[in-house]
Amino acid sequence: MKRNKAPFYAVLALTATLGLAACADDGQGDGGSSNGDNGEDATGEAVEGGDLVLAEQSDIVGLDPHQVNDVPSGHVQYQVYEGLLTFDENMDLQNVLAEDYSWNDEGNVLTFQLKEGVTFHDGAEFNADAVKANIERITDEAVGSQRAFLFEGIEEINVLGDYEIEFVLEEPDVAFLFSFAHSGGFMISPDVIEEDYAAMEDGQQPYTAVNANPAGTGYFKYESGTVGSSDLVFTRNDDHWSGEPAILDSVTFKTVPDTSARLAELTTGDSHFITLDAAGLAQLEGIGDADLKVTDSISGSYFGFNTEVEPFDDVRVRQAIAMAVDKEVVIDNLLEGYGFPANSPVAPGVIGHDENAEALPFDVDAAKELLAEAGYEDGFSTSIMTNDSPARIQLAEYMQSALAELNIELEVQQVEWATYLEDTANGEHEMFILGWSSATGDADYALAPLYHTDNFGSSGNRAFYSNAELDEILNEAVAEVDENARMDLYAQAQEIANEEVPLVFTHYTQYLHGVRDQVQGIIVTPTDNWVLNEAHFVE
Repeated sequence: MKRNKAPFYAVLALTATLGLAACADDGQGDGGSSNGDNGEDATGEAVEGGDLVLAEQSDIVGLDPHQVNDVPSGHVQYQVYEGLLTFDENMDLQNVLAEDYSWNDEGNVLTFQLKEGVTFHDGAEFNADAVKANIERITDEAVGSQRAFLFEGIEEINVLGDYEIEFVLEEPDVAFLFSFAHSGGFMISPDVIEEDYAAMEDGQQPYTAVNANPAGTGYFKYESGTVGSSDLVFTRNDDHWSGEPAILDSVTFKTVPDTSARLAELTTGDSHFITLDAAGLAQLEGIGDADLKVTDSISGSYFGFNTEVEPFDDVRVRQAIAMAVDKEVVIDNLLEGYGFPANSPVAPGVIGHDENAEALPFDVDAAKELLAEAGYEDGFSTSIMTNDSPARIQLAEYMQSALAELNIELEVQQVEWATYLEDTANGEHEMFILGWSSATGDADYALAPLYHTDNFGSSGNRAFYSNAELDEILNEAVAEVDENARMDLYAQAQEIANEEVPLVFTHYTQYLHGVRDQVQGIIVTPTDNWVLNEAHFVE
């Protein structure tokens, strides 16, 4: 996105605000946030070592953090790689590979002092040259990173010393600092990056070498497994720069698409930690030595339209469908009460969330009138694409019955995860279901990837929605000096998004996981990162 930028002191205000960014329970749902030891009554002594097995619902698409945006891949990458900064479980900004950072008076130069004595898993040295190589790779058009938009606007990258680097921006940018806390800013071994470029010169696709030989600075290093075809195993990095390596010997990630099968693995102990959805809660209750872990998030779930195809190029059709779906039914009946109704695309706890935003109401009669105005009084036939998530399939099936009230015949197309991402990025869909986490804790990331014209396709805007007025508001907001004025702009943006509804946010997510009682210390962050360095078994 080519956008005007803002003076640096707005960044300081935002940094101070980030400590408030974790979602509150709001008295809804049944869980609240539970991070850390599993179960208040868990007893036993910590055991050194062991292999923790984590079962995902969907395939890991890639091990290259510059390659993909999907959540399952992020869970794995978070163990291998680290960035200069990170957000903790309270959404507070923390240094990781950065020792410190500072802005110049004009706010267009960000300088990092880097930690010394850090090495990548393959023995390569972490230094300013390594940081430069990573950011240049992310922004290299030949590589085609989905995360390139995070680092747009860089005019120069200057290595000032072995452990000092500065980023000169075309213009000041409020959101730029937070990009270094995003997984898109994870640091890959410069030697592996060189291997990947060499593979590209030999005619291979970008990311090939990184996926085959991922090497970061994280608590766990790659041991075995192939993306999409086998379990992925990562062993403890005994040489972690912190001097406090992980407690576990290894972590294994496996894909088990069926919820009942994942719960069966939890029952037998073949898996210790599993992703879960509301459909599996009753079965989980029957497992005597496992418990439910609930984490409030800063992400939302939505269904959307390909606005470039008929009839979804007509806002009245989109509004009608939005008004035919009852969010309370989705939360109470499909999610067993786990989740909060969404009033905008920006979740509570994200800087810029407008608590006064008003989503279109559930109103079937008004929806029928809108369809008649648009010339579809007799309805039409269309399809909605989703992956193999039971929760999304249930939503699609509920929408079938809800839209039947409008004489809309809805076909549900279930597609394998990697194909699903590719198809929706290429516009090979009519309607679709996805979710979005505001991983930088800021409304710019909550809105710009999904709604800005510059981000069609894999960068986030899978609705292929374009609105010049909204583009300009988003451009102004990221550049606005005054925080109150910036929040007003984001309120305007949310109003347009709610009125135009290229995406319909149904609810803000609570992450559900099943975990065996013998496992403690797993942290799930509001951005759905899995922190495993302090995870351990008890006996």
